[in-house]
Amino acid sequence: MTPEISIVMGSVSDLKIMENAAKFLDEMSVEYEVSALSAHRVPHQVMEYASMLENRGIKVVIAGAGGAAHLPGIIAAITPLPVIGVPIKSSNSIDGWDSILSILQMPAGIPVATVALDGARNAGILAVQMLALGNSELMSKFKNFKAELAQKVLQANAEIKEKLKKQS
Repeated sequence: MTPEISIVMGSVSDLKIMENAAKFLDEMSVEYEVSALSAHRVPHQVMEYASMLENRGIKVVIAGAGGAAHLPGIIAAITPLPVIGVPIKSSNSIDGWDSILSILQMPAGIPVATVALDGARNAGILAVQMLALGNSELMSKFKNFKAELAQKVLQANAEIKEKLKKQS
């Protein structure tokens, strides 16, 4: 099958965070690809990668990066596809703020949807929501996922109440 989502990260060291997006996509049976490309070390390859995404059938990009975190922004500047940025707290990070601000503060006309620091799972969830708009089967799976989340909260609430009753 042709992947619909591209997961790209600035360094292979980001994989421990970005694999959380891939795990959610696996749960939803969504095809994806994974790449590691540095906006600073291989800028020409990043530009080539971003310029070919649409032609290859990719519909959403999840781009994670730490430090200066220019990868999501440069991809968004080149492709017409939606880009979801994942700021990553890296070894040379300023508590992740550098990554957050680099991805969040994009100039007008070049938006990058930004999730929480190290929030790759939410990036995967958001990407599935985008794809589900044009895919009723995926939308059904996603609605089931949301219902399961709600059920877990209701179950936890019931357990707390039961525990408190036993203590009184």
